[in-house]
Amino acid sequence: MCSSTAGEGGLIGDQLRKLRANRGLSLRALAEEAGVSATLLSQVERGVTDPSLSTLRRLAEVFGESVAVLFEEEPAADVVISRPGERAILRGPRGSIGYERVTPGDGKLEVLRGVLRPGEATSDEPRGHASQECAFVLSGALTVELGGIAHALLAGEAVTFDSRTPHRYRNASADEVEFLVSVTPPVP
Repeated sequence: MCSSTAGEGGLIGDQLRKLRANRGLSLRALAEEAGVSATLLSQVERGVTDPSLSTLRRLAEVFGESVAVLFEEEPAADVVISRPGERAILRGPRGSIGYERVTPGDGKLEVLRGVLRPGEATSDEPRGHASQECAFVLSGALTVELGGIAHALLAGEAVTFDSRTPHRYRNASADEVEFLVSVTPPVP
């Protein structure tokens, strides 16, 4: 799921409506192409519900765009201030993690803040995507599974890698872990 505070339908809802209108698609046509219900899309456009990350990916694929396009605001200013409580939240499958989106949706760079409770992981299985990625641990201990090898990172440490290598982030400790993930280009 994703949250946003812009406009009546929210940033995602407004962008979805605009993209759909530009392509001349009805709610039903878009829903069919994306493999989701028209009711869900209507609720997203009106800001009643937030879509999952997998739904966002399906919608972006229909438009031939990256997920970032669903977060694009009016032309970006030279300076963008990102404040807690005003940022979109991206949820992974089954709500396994809520990434707080730190950067604007300009499609060039994405910085996400993640928090994992003990035993949580960003996904059930490692997966790859065509990007470059860097994870920086703010607090706690983060296990980064990368190409079948587990790397333990502590606060202040970072890992940078080619995201095509299957990977996931996991909290194998007894304490919460907070980390930043930078991805360029953002994952569709």
